[in-house]
Amino acid sequence: MLDKHAIDYSVYLVTEKYDGRHEELFLKKIEQALKGGVTLVQLREKALETRALYTLAKRVKTLTTRYNVPFIINDRLDLALAIEADGLHLGQKDLPASVARRLLGEDKLLGVSAETVEQAKRAECDGADYLGVGSVFPTKTKDDATIISIDALRKIKAAVSLPIVAIGGITLQNAGLIIKEKVAGVAVVSAILGANQPEQAAAAFRKLYKTIEVN
Repeated sequence: MLDKHAIDYSVYLVTEKYDGRHEELFLKKIEQALKGGVTLVQLREKALETRALYTLAKRVKTLTTRYNVPFIINDRLDLALAIEADGLHLGQKDLPASVARRLLGEDKLLGVSAETVEQAKRAECDGADYLGVGSVFPTKTKDDATIISIDALRKIKAAVSLPIVAIGGITLQNAGLIIKEKVAGVAVVSAILGANQPEQAAAAFRKLYKTIEVN
């Protein structure tokens, strides 16, 4: 059984958009990131048909299991249950967190995206285990992302007792500014999966996080 209190959120990988054609390359980059030290993987895919997404999710889970890293499905409770993922991540327009918690059970991770203190407090009350907060920087990964200030991040962190994972436009060049705010982790897409060498990019984020955490 997953020990939710022992989850390492520090280098939280969110998958890039899958084009439906280059599955082996998609999986190869994820495995390289796992080798580099990402600590949690979220499969985020909005466009793929359910059967294809189910098949892809099973293959990603095989990789994360091999590296003993928790695997989260974005949005799709049905798929999270079907493949016995380690958890689910929800946005503000997705299924209510309280409903997801009831259907998931208490032994699965439940993450919720939040941009405001009100959203964060509601998610905590509804049973979330952690919050994805952002976008902390401009990002091309999500078209409708709202940019929040560092001060807003601090206020959300102070308002709840949940681990905070910052997301949105995070790179090796700006990640230090966020890690210094004592967040539980940084969620990264392009800076790892878009790198020429995802393994080295993931390792660099892991090293940066540990260096700042120690200091």
